[in-house]
This record gives sequence, C-alpha cells and structure tokens, in this order.
Amino acid sequence: MTLTLIGIHSVKMLRNICRYQRQFGQIIWPFYFPQEKRVRSLSTHLQKARNASATTVRRKFYENVSISQGEGGLFEINLDKRKLKTPGGKLFTVPNEALAIAVATEWDIQKDTLMFYTMHLTTLCNTALDNPTQRTKEQMISAALKFLETDTICFRVEEPPGLVELQRNEWDPVMNWIEQRYNVVIGSSSSIMGPQIPEETKNTFKQHLNSYNLWSLTGFEYVITQLKSLVLSFGLIDRHLSVEQAVVLSRLEEEYQIQRWGNVEWTHDYDMHELQARTAAGVMFVHLSTESTAVKRKILQD
Repeated sequence: MTLTLIGIHSVKMLRNICRYQRQFGQIIWPFYFPQEKRVRSLSTHLQKARNASATTVRRKFYENVSISQGEGGLFEINLDKRKLKTPGGKLFTVPNEALAIAVATEWDIQKDTLMFYTMHLTTLCNTALDNPTQRTKEQMISAALKFLETDTICFRVEEPPGLVELQRNEWDPVMNWIEQRYNVVIGSSSSIMGPQIPEETKNTFKQHLNSYNLWSLTGFEYVITQLKSLVLSFGLIDRHLSVEQAVVLSRLEEEYQIQRWGNVEWTHDYDMHELQARTAAGVMFVHLSTESTAVKRKILQD
C-alpha cells in the first residue's frame, strides 16, 4: 500500500479542518461568509441554515475521486470520469500534487450530500483560478496592507483593568516577535485613530508579501480577513503561532466578556471551531501553494 504524505504540519492541519467540520459543520456553516454579521442566537443559526440549504448543498453525484497530471504539469481533480471545473467554467487545475491531494480529500470525505460550505480549499482554488474581481498582485498586496491600519492587536482598551492586563500579556509578546522578526516598528494605541504605522514598516511588509505568488496571496488575504489582523496572520504563516492560538488572540475581548458574563449555550463553540477551520484552511492553502511544496511517498507493508 502506498501512503502519500504532504508534510507533517499540513497533514495535521488538514485533519483538524476535517474534524472541525464533522463536529460543527451542520450548524455553523453561515459563518463561512466573512462579511456576514455574526449572530449570537442558536435559533438564528438554525434558521439561516434551513433557509439557504437549498442553494448550498447538492446530492453527491460521484463515487471515486482521483487526481491526474495534465498539460503544463498542472494537476486536475477527477470525479469518476468527470474533470472538476470552476464556477466560471474553467478546468480546475492546481500547481502541485500536494494541493491536489488536499483538495481531492475534501471531495472524498463528502457523504450523500455535498456540503460546499465545508470545502474551503476548493473555494480558495476557485477564487485563484477565476479571479472574479480581476485583481492584480499589486492590488491584493495593497488590500492586505490596509488591515495593518486597523489591526486587531494594535487597538488597546483603557478599561476595564482586567482586559487591559489581558491584552498586554497576550498581545505584546506577538507584537514584540513580529517587530524583531521583520525589524519594523508597529506599536499599539488606545486612540480610535490607532497607531501611526511608519512608511518603512509598510514597505517592509510590502516587499515580503511580493515574494509570494498569486495563489499564496489569495490564501494569505483569506487568513487576514478571518483574523482581522495582519500581525496574527504573519505569526501563523511563519509558524510562530498555532491556529488555535491565533484564533483566541483575535477574539481576546470577546473571550474576556464570555469568561465574565457567560455565553449562549453552544454558540461560542460553533463560532470558535468554524473560525479555526477557515483559518486552518487558509494557512494550509498558503503553504501548499508555494512552488517548493513537494510530495513524499512512503511504501508500507500491509
């Protein structure tokens, strides 16, 4: 039997994505849409799921999933004898085998009903291939850098004292890390205007982001959108933070309020685990979209 390995880090992340979706996907899928306002009522979650289920699910129409290498060395996804295509009608192709395996896994774990809202890697590939807004690499980098001006961990509160201390203890180490790692100055502020980010800092991050290809930038921007933080996203991509750590840090004020006042039963877990699944998928997409990604095979005896 041949076992395909995508790398320990990526395999663990893919398993976590699948686990989160199996446990919570039936209820928390509305959080898939980044622009949708998050609600705090379980009944509202359920009602949204019922209302939209007709357009977001489809009965499974295939039995076997496989990958093949096509023209130009690109990899394709096969559903039985059909080749997968994008919503825009393009042939679904990915730049390397590792990413193809990860996407094929998303299709392979689907049951009788296809739950597209759990297939984050497929969605990111569709976005990179179709580029529906026709954005250039420069425009994507500019959009990512705008998050630095409103970065979650740059805005600090002045009260209550417990939250002030929590932000200092949890966010300052991450801020210190990124400033030392990239030799930049970012800072933080309790003013509604936020900190004044030096142009040198922006230029440094711009140069770094420019080193990524268009596919990787698609995933990077997706992670930033989930966490509302460029700093936390860099921490994740550089493997300084785990997905769980980054998500908690991005929701620090909410976590503080929950610890103090409690939360609606189940809702917090749904929100948390879905955000973890989306963030993990984005980080994995960045890593698997790099040209250096390779697939290793190990032969095991049955």
